[in-house]
Amino acid sequence: MTRDLSAPEALAEFNQWLTSERRSADKTVEAYTRDMAHFLNFMTTHLGGEPRVSDLAKLSRHDVIAWLAHRRSTDNLAASSRARAASSLRTFFRFLDRKLDAANARAMMFEAPRRPHRLPRPLTEDAADGAIDAASEGGVIEQPEWVLARDAAILSLLYGAGLRLSEALSLTGRDVPAPEALRITGKGQKVRMVPLIGVVRQAVDVYAGLCPYPKLASEPLFRGLRGGPLNPRLVQRLMERVRAELGLPETATPHALRHSFATHLLAHGGDLRSIQALLGHASLSTTQIYTGVDAARLKQVHAEAHPRA
Repeated sequence: MTRDLSAPEALAEFNQWLTSERRSADKTVEAYTRDMAHFLNFMTTHLGGEPRVSDLAKLSRHDVIAWLAHRRSTDNLAASSRARAASSLRTFFRFLDRKLDAANARAMMFEAPRRPHRLPRPLTEDAADGAIDAASEGGVIEQPEWVLARDAAILSLLYGAGLRLSEALSLTGRDVPAPEALRITGKGQKVRMVPLIGVVRQAVDVYAGLCPYPKLASEPLFRGLRGGPLNPRLVQRLMERVRAELGLPETATPHALRHSFATHLLAHGGDLRSIQALLGHASLSTTQIYTGVDAARLKQVHAEAHPRA
């Protein structure tokens, strides 16, 4: 029997379902919940009253299309945001079906907006190495030696291990001395093992040896000047300085070093499945887009690796 909750009650349970059962990333939970709050508010006006779950089970695809059209015309959302909104809606109706027994396949019979495929813009190998060197040398403003070592260690983890910035900043005192492989909890609470090459382990250990603050197992490894957890915005500013010094484009961000890690591995013969595991991607298609692989490269890998090629 359908649990005929009110719109706010259904939204609250949806948020809880995403967090506890789906174990979605925090940003995904926030975005999907925000999209569905907008959807339910729109339906309140569209239907002439706040909908209940039983009302949502009766919606048609035209009702859904009306919302998507409203988002495009009124909210002026980019194509990528409209595609995400459609994904949020499909997930919400999947939740209604599985958890509230309110299936509505009719409403989902719409064509989702196409998500634009934007290929990442990695740095060249020389530029990636130069960025780490520039971080270790400092800029115009004189910095303590341990801060320079910290900055070099963080960029080394992004480029040398393919970590996201949030993953690098999640390391704690228990991660030093740097091991040969890090246990990283990434998006959606997915756990993966990331090997560390010698130069990256050395950069982390040099920083740890110079850092004046205690390396407690439960405390962040990377610290700000006053000892608190390092703010990611400071790493973004670091890359802004490095860009200016080296004449790099605006696309040279901390995340571009992760792009560079994957792209350079592929260029030197790394296989897509291994790179997928290192990056922590759920699907190979994500890795293909992430590393800028084209169809010709895939055909080449297939031709070289298949036993009957």
